[in-house]
Amino acid sequence: MQRSERFDSADRIIQIGFWVNAVLMTFKLAAGHWGRSDAVFADGIESACDFVAIFSTMLALKLGRKPFDEEHPYGHGRAESLSALLISLVIVATGGWILVDSVHSILDRDFKSPGMIAVVAAFLTIIIKEWLYRFTQKTGEQLASPALLAIARDHRKDAITSISTLAGVVGAFCGFGFMDPLAAGLTSLFILHIGYQTFRDAAHDLMDGSPPPDFIAEVTRLAESVGQVEHVHEIRGRRSGQYMIVDLKLEMDPAMTVKESHDVATRVKRLIFQGFPNVGDVMIHIDPHDEEYDDLTRL
Repeated sequence: MQRSERFDSADRIIQIGFWVNAVLMTFKLAAGHWGRSDAVFADGIESACDFVAIFSTMLALKLGRKPFDEEHPYGHGRAESLSALLISLVIVATGGWILVDSVHSILDRDFKSPGMIAVVAAFLTIIIKEWLYRFTQKTGEQLASPALLAIARDHRKDAITSISTLAGVVGAFCGFGFMDPLAAGLTSLFILHIGYQTFRDAAHDLMDGSPPPDFIAEVTRLAESVGQVEHVHEIRGRRSGQYMIVDLKLEMDPAMTVKESHDVATRVKRLIFQGFPNVGDVMIHIDPHDEEYDDLTRL
């Protein structure tokens, strides 16, 4: 998949989620207000907060698709991780707001009797948001996009929220008024957990955290499969948006010419590109095999 195709695909997924979320937000706010359900109305406020997250992701993808330049020699991919970080904060703030509001409702015994429209709104949200989650998650995994995966988690958060909301609304509809704010409070705990996971992953990428061990192992295997490569050592990787940047050192016969070692390194790089469409660059250093040498670093 070409670079422009990757970002076009991500843009389409985000825009679908944006407009579906707009319709759901309007419906849930109306259903919560007219259906007298705090849980459904809180769900609608949560969808309004999601607008901030999705809009920031659209801006991040627009910035992230820009190629590298003098000021950003590694490209603009980190904009996606920054967007994911912002999404995590929105998710946590939403969870905290719902938790505080539900606690106040229970302590004040401010219980309401929801209407049928509130039940319908919660039920439809579960179906639509779970579909959006699977739809977005699949593309996010294919593109290895931090922003898309964060949005997918946000959709899953909404689906989980609405399951609890549905249970609470149905209970309140049947006469157990305390279940509506109780459901909202329990849901907020799921929301806070998802926000923490999203924050942790975004921070990991922004701090140049290591890629998964199986990724490192497979890149090592590919590099060592090339003829004249004796060994691979000190292989590292870091994420830049949808792409991974890899650094590795190849041990070769010290008698090889510069031209020969360069050609081998080029074959290694091409093989890694073929095996991993999400690798954006591979930086290779050559070391002599079976000789003492010092690896100079200050990290």
